[in-house]
Amino acid sequence: MIEFLEAFRLAFNLIITLDSNILEIVLLSLKVSLIALTIACLIGFSLGSILASSKFYGRGIVLIIINSFMALPPVVVGLAVYMLLSKSGMFGWMNILYTPSAMIIAQSIIITPIVLALSRQVIEDLNNEYSEFFVSLKISKLQIIKTLIWDARYTLITVALAGFGRGIAEVGAVIIVGGNINHFTRVMTTSIALETSMGNLPFALALGIILLLISVLINALVMAFNLTTKKYAFG
Repeated sequence: MIEFLEAFRLAFNLIITLDSNILEIVLLSLKVSLIALTIACLIGFSLGSILASSKFYGRGIVLIIINSFMALPPVVVGLAVYMLLSKSGMFGWMNILYTPSAMIIAQSIIITPIVLALSRQVIEDLNNEYSEFFVSLKISKLQIIKTLIWDARYTLITVALAGFGRGIAEVGAVIIVGGNINHFTRVMTTSIALETSMGNLPFALALGIILLLISVLINALVMAFNLTTKKYAFG
């Protein structure tokens, strides 16, 4: 028990003193996840709005596939990206395996189906509410999509935050394609796994506490945006 208390004391000390290694790992984690989230949102919001405002043959099958991709096992995504980026893979010529770029690709693949599926549902509900209004105005599909995304912006922010939370907590895929290289591709989740296995509990606890605080912050922001959405909805 005393050893664990000492580990917590050392962990808080690492956080308070802004340990350079801790700071480097946290900043890389945020960088990778934020870039991956940006890519996922650009793809997810665009395709989600198109799917939400369109009717076509086979749409149901497409939606089933997208919803299924939300549960993609991260290690499978990591393995697929590894095969594509390895020397003998289709994109081996890019030489980005075991780099932050490969980690961003893996996280983007994991986050995009989540953002796409959730945003599609949000925008489709809004489109059903506005459908008669759009018909009366006879506006173009592009104008419809712009209007839907703008009116759903607060809810879409919560979708983006959910995607970010999923990305920042990822370990399986990023460790496969990133290699967990010190001072280069080591992020919070992979560092926690490594340091725990090495018995360096204070360092692992420090990163775990920071990751937990980020999760709490994300949930707080989601609640705040949900309250904002309800405020605007009810006037």
